[in-house]
Amino acid sequence: MTNEYLLEVQNVHAGYIKDVDILQGINFQVKQGELVTVIGPNGAGKSTLAKTIFGLLTPHTGTITFKGKNITGLKSNEIVQLGMSYVPQISNVFSSLTVEENLEMGAFVSNAPIAPLKDKIYIMFPKLAQRRRQRAGTLSGGERQMLAMGKALMLEPQLLILDEPSAALSPILVTQVFEQIKQINQAGTSIILVEQNARKALEMSHRGYVLESGRDAISGSGPDLLNDPQVGELYLGAGKIH
Repeated sequence: MTNEYLLEVQNVHAGYIKDVDILQGINFQVKQGELVTVIGPNGAGKSTLAKTIFGLLTPHTGTITFKGKNITGLKSNEIVQLGMSYVPQISNVFSSLTVEENLEMGAFVSNAPIAPLKDKIYIMFPKLAQRRRQRAGTLSGGERQMLAMGKALMLEPQLLILDEPSAALSPILVTQVFEQIKQINQAGTSIILVEQNARKALEMSHRGYVLESGRDAISGSGPDLLNDPQVGELYLGAGKIH
């Protein structure tokens, strides 16, 4: 690598329509082993940032560097092969396939033996091992989210992007999913966590970014952002995040 960052986003402008930018000059970095949270109000550009990093959207200007390589403009299938995985908020599992078949689909570009990879995921997510023959569409919301993460981890990525993994989950399931995310990071995978649940996400993050109107308005360590009155005002109209 040419610098200290696993991923570096520099002055990126991007959007879904030509000449209409949702991201307006984003600067964003992830170091090896970090868990970095992205928060902000609806429409701030959080999911757009995730999709742009993963190659689902092409930046209009700016550069994205991953592992020292300029990946600006690469397609997601090319980026996957470099060691990055992405779990979208919705449509993140194949409902008609079993848990085991979903995991196998997750390893579609891998040359490694699949059985040891599946065993690793089953150890990490014991509930998936119990449900391995069950169709994904019959799983609970929390189990589906675990399967989506497991499927993405079948390629043993260096960087995992999670887009709103706690969306529509009960508080108990949110706690379970966040604990799994923490364990994945502690096992060595760098993570970008796009989240509405700001407090829980920042509490376990090394660093965080607050997006506002497509810009990186504030960044800092997780604890610093939790206690920053400006972050509370931007995000919730309060002194601190609750």
